[in-house]
Amino acid sequence: MPGERLSMRNIREVLRLRLGHGLPQRTVAQSLRLSQGAVSGYLSRARLAGLGWPLPDDVDDERLEALLYPPPPDVPVNQRPAPDWATVHSELRRPNMTLALLWEEYRAGAADGFGYSWFCDLYRAWVGRLKPTLRQVHLAGEKLFVDFAGHTMEVFDGATGEVRRAEIFVAVLGASSFIYAEAIWSQALPDWIAVHVNLLTFLGGVPRQIVCDNLKAGITRACFYEPLVNRTYADLAAYYGTAIIPARPYKARDKAKVEVGVQVVQRWILARLRHRRFFSLCELNAAIRELTAQLNLNPAVVLARPRIWRGLCNCGLLFRLTQGALAGPVADP
Repeated sequence: MPGERLSMRNIREVLRLRLGHGLPQRTVAQSLRLSQGAVSGYLSRARLAGLGWPLPDDVDDERLEALLYPPPPDVPVNQRPAPDWATVHSELRRPNMTLALLWEEYRAGAADGFGYSWFCDLYRAWVGRLKPTLRQVHLAGEKLFVDFAGHTMEVFDGATGEVRRAEIFVAVLGASSFIYAEAIWSQALPDWIAVHVNLLTFLGGVPRQIVCDNLKAGITRACFYEPLVNRTYADLAAYYGTAIIPARPYKARDKAKVEVGVQVVQRWILARLRHRRFFSLCELNAAIRELTAQLNLNPAVVLARPRIWRGLCNCGLLFRLTQGALAGPVADP
């Protein structure tokens, strides 16, 4: 809701103190008990109207209000002169440049142009189109995305009371968004390989590609063009007949599926287990498996899937069809 318009008498005081006596805007604002933004707005309107100090004798309060607050132009939106947004974007990179100043310069050359708030909204909409996002389409059984959650879970030693932190491994199938979660002790290579074996055994099949993050256990050297996959991890992929596809460094959208999956696991599973105490990794994983099964059948999660997968989930065929689309059966390790 817009604020109440200041009286013309007080606006005259703003112009007198700032333009007539050269006082700083902060001092003017403190003197008249106004915000600096309000003072800056009145001064901008005065500059657009070509007003200085002293005001001409024929400018009374009514005339001053008409000059500072002119009626909106009676011009259709699609016929108003549009700014050169590329030039505006380039000018904003200059030091001390603001959208307010660029808008003033724009209105000085286009009296029937857009107002300041509309100008800012249109500019933000234009900037939002500079980096378009490509929608990814995943085929069933093509990709499996894996990553670790940012949060860990506590596991207590019943004899000593020692607390260990368990890492949460998350995997998401590309086409169905089917989620798998498991707790392991660390992100080290042995646990990393073992959790992949458990994952593929659970799925009952192997995807054509496994998309992973650039953690040391999986990727020896992260590179934008030629990443080096850990030899043991590569041997695992060769054994199961799949391919390892590392996400590009600092490109989280390459593994957007598992990024969302991690968020869902943290909010839907880990948050529900926050008050429970676990005394073994097996006990923790049993609780995670129970909640993961509920999660994959939850209506809120199912509705986020494509329509065909929602129908399959409702008739109980989602997981079985996802298994059948995988590249091949799991080899017996």
